[in-house]
Amino acid sequence: MAQAPTRTCEYGAYDVAVACRACSRSSFQGISVGELTVKQYTSREVTNFRNSSVEINDEVANALEKGRNVVALETTIIVHGLPAPANLDVAEECEAAVREAGSVPATIGVLDGRVVVGLSAAQLRSLVDPDRHAAKLSARDLGLALANHGDGATTVAGTISIASRVGIEVMATGGLGGVHRDVRDSFDESADLTALSRNQVLVVASGVKSILDIGATLERLDTLGVPVAGFRTDRFPGFYQSESGFSLDWSLANETEAAAAFLAHRELSSTGFLVANPINPESELSVELHDRALSSALERARALGVSGKEVTPVLLAEFARYTAGASVAVNRELVVANASLAGRISAAIAQERV
Repeated sequence: MAQAPTRTCEYGAYDVAVACRACSRSSFQGISVGELTVKQYTSREVTNFRNSSVEINDEVANALEKGRNVVALETTIIVHGLPAPANLDVAEECEAAVREAGSVPATIGVLDGRVVVGLSAAQLRSLVDPDRHAAKLSARDLGLALANHGDGATTVAGTISIASRVGIEVMATGGLGGVHRDVRDSFDESADLTALSRNQVLVVASGVKSILDIGATLERLDTLGVPVAGFRTDRFPGFYQSESGFSLDWSLANETEAAAAFLAHRELSSTGFLVANPINPESELSVELHDRALSSALERARALGVSGKEVTPVLLAEFARYTAGASVAVNRELVVANASLAGRISAAIAQERV
C-alpha cells in the first residue's frame, strides 16, 4: 500500500476554544496574539506546534478542517501489547470498524522523530518492525523522542495528548492504565489518568486492565474530575471480564446520549470523559481462569523484578501464555468493539453540532 499523503503542520491543529483563550493572553503555548488572525479564531486548524514535527495525513486533515468526526487510535497495543501477526490484523480491524461507524480513523505513532497522525499501513508495519526498537511513549516522552529522532508507539496518555492538540475529540483503546496493586510501595500510577484530567478527549475503553487496582483507579478518576459512565451498563467492566464488581453512578443508553453528555461536560470542565464499554459476556474469560492467570502474571512480574512501563507488557504476555491465547482473543474482540463504539459516538458528536 502506498504511503498516505501527509500534511506537515507548522504548529499542529488545535481546538477552537483554546484558540479563543489564547487571544485573551499575551501568549499561549508559544502563540502570540499577533500570530492569530480573525480567520484562525474560528478555524479548526488553529495550531500550536512551533516546529514541523507533526504530520497529519490528508484524509484526517481534510476531515478536521471540515469539522468531521475523527477517532484517534493508539499504537502501544499494536507494538507492545499484542503478538504478531495478530497485532497488524487488529490495527486494520480497528480502522475498518471506525470507518464502518461513519468516522475517520487516525492511528497515531512516532516515526523518525515525527508524530504521524493517520499512519499508513506501510508506516505501521515499519513501526512494529522489531529492528526499529520502537519505544513506548507516554505524554512525557514525546518531546524527547522527537528531539532524538526516535521511533515510538503512543500509549493512551501519549495518544490523547496529541489528539487534543490536533483537534481530535474521541479515542478508542482496549483498557485504560491505572493505579497498580503495589502502589503503596511503588507509587506506580499510569499517566493515562492525569492525561485524561488535562485533555478534553472522550476515551472508549473496557474499563482498566484487570491486573491493576480497579477500586483505587476509580477513586483517582473521581479525584481528578474525570467522569466515568458505563455504556448500557451500571457496572464498571474488568477488561477481560464484563464487570469488575464495582458499580457506576452513570450509564449511557446510546451513542447520542454519550455525545450530548460529553459536549455538555466540555462546556463546564477541562477534563476528559471515560466511556466504559464491557466485553460481551459470552466472550469474557471465566472467573476461575482469569484469577489463576492473574496470580501467575503477578508472580512472573515479581520474579523478573520489572517496574514502571515494563510491568504491563510482562503481565499481558503471561496472561496470553497461561490462557493459551484466550486472553489475546478477548483483547482483540474488545478493542475492535471499542473502536466501533468510538466511531459511532464521534459521528453522534458531529451530528449534535449540525
